[in-house]
Amino acid sequence: MNLHSAQEVGADIAAVAALLQIGAEIGVDQVLDSGRTFGVPELAEVTGLPQEGLQEYVHALSAAGLLVAEGGEGGEGGEGLYRASDDYPDWRHQAGYLSWALTANSPFLQNARAFLSDGESAADTYHRDGRRVAVSSRWIGDRAFYPAVVERVVAADAKHVVDLGAGAAGLLIGLLAQDDRRSGVALDLSAGACAAAREAAGRAGVDDRLRVVERSVESLIADPGPLEGADVIQACFVMHDVLQDEAVFDDVLRTCRKALAPGGLLAVVDAVSYGQEDRERKFSALFTYLHANFMGVALPTEDQWVEKFRSAGFSHVDCVSGLMPGGRLFLATK
Repeated sequence: MNLHSAQEVGADIAAVAALLQIGAEIGVDQVLDSGRTFGVPELAEVTGLPQEGLQEYVHALSAAGLLVAEGGEGGEGGEGLYRASDDYPDWRHQAGYLSWALTANSPFLQNARAFLSDGESAADTYHRDGRRVAVSSRWIGDRAFYPAVVERVVAADAKHVVDLGAGAAGLLIGLLAQDDRRSGVALDLSAGACAAAREAAGRAGVDDRLRVVERSVESLIADPGPLEGADVIQACFVMHDVLQDEAVFDDVLRTCRKALAPGGLLAVVDAVSYGQEDRERKFSALFTYLHANFMGVALPTEDQWVEKFRSAGFSHVDCVSGLMPGGRLFLATK
């Protein structure tokens, strides 16, 4: 890619990230992401905001090519119906990386001097917004690692799935919508993420098969109830936080293994330290650096991850690469 085209792509991704982040902040992201046809009155009902301002926002999305107006701009008969463009999911995925880097981690970036001067005090003062982290992670995961996890869940014919650190539960909700025989538990420590998961489950019509639990992963050691009967336990980019206390992490893995149904699967998507494949070096460097210096999280190497699963007693461990920069899928069989 030459410099001119790189500048154009960079400008496009920056613009899309900002526009979609506005949607997330005002609470219309789930409507935009649904792929169905909608109108401005629906957005007003969802957000409680005036239609006039929302119409201008929708016009900007349409002008950017992210929305298509059904029957022409504004719709025929004054209905004003819109749907996402065919390439909307691709742009959302690319924007997710920028949203995670600059918005989800904005407390770190804006207070970098404080963190580098007194990291412990800064960490107590400045915190990330759980919903912003969940939204950007969903945008990335929808095209990066969600498909790989879904493939394994389907292959296992899993009827009950537990998602640890589920965030807004986009991955789990998709799995439940795919098979009406499937039930699930979404566990997350963030109240904002759990609220978003409940809202999304209701909109998707799967709330009767999804239990949302506001708890930490570590709490499962004392009370493994949410894991009971799981055919698959999945955890996407949450286990590296637990791993900072190795004894606790080992207990969590053993608890998961014990709770899994016979032949059950633990599917963990997480990051490795400073991935060195050409396609991943830049984002992996940022991910590793922010976690080590702003979150107090030391990421393991790929081999260190695998050894942890084996030590917990899993009979077989596979590692899948190529999902996203610096990310790996670890598949541990009971």
